Amino acid sequence: MEQKDNEKFVEEQDTIQNEESPKDENTAEAQAEHEDETPEDNSRRGRKKRVERHNEELNAKVEEMGHKLAEMNDKYMRIYSEYENYRKRTSAEKASLILNGGKDVIKLMLPVIDDMERALENMAEGDAAKEGMQLILKNMMNALQQKGLKPMDAKGLKFDENFHEAITQIPAPTPEAKGTVIDVVKKGYFLNDEVLRFAQVVVAN
Repeated sequence: MEQKDNEKFVEEQDTIQNEESPKDENTAEAQAEHEDETPEDNSRRGRKKRVERHNEELNAKVEEMGHKLAEMNDKYMRIYSEYENYRKRTSAEKASLILNGGKDVIKLMLPVIDDMERALENMAEGDAAKEGMQLILKNMMNALQQKGLKPMDAKGLKFDENFHEAITQIPAPTPEAKGTVIDVVKKGYFLNDEVLRFAQVVVAN
């Protein structure tokens, strides 16, 4: 009986050794490979890891700088657009101020011109005062025209609400005259090609 127990114990030991032997062999192989590595191999592997880590850091920094550059470019484009709008607006305002800076003063002078023209119509020909007033009116109109003032032609033209103000209507003398300006009660004026005063007219209807 004791002999059988010994034989059974020996078999179990052999089985355990057989099961553990592959692990021991694997461990031995790994140790052998590790022992076969030289310091140069270890150094090369270390450098490779450092290079990989350095490349990862560089890529992260490049990506971060790319985001910052995109943000800065977006801010620059917005600022540039705002500046361009400001420059165009101020340029237009400056040009308008130069062209129409004396608009209010010129508009105040129009009734004076109206009075002078009516006075000349009622003065006799050959009157020295009439000749003097005509010269004054001519010089005044020349000066104002240099500032962009221009009389508006209306009589005989088709009525246009963009330029004319109808104060009354009369029957058209002919079918062709219907819708045209028959008479001008108050002359209209342009200032730099913009309406300064609408012409007050009589329209055939």
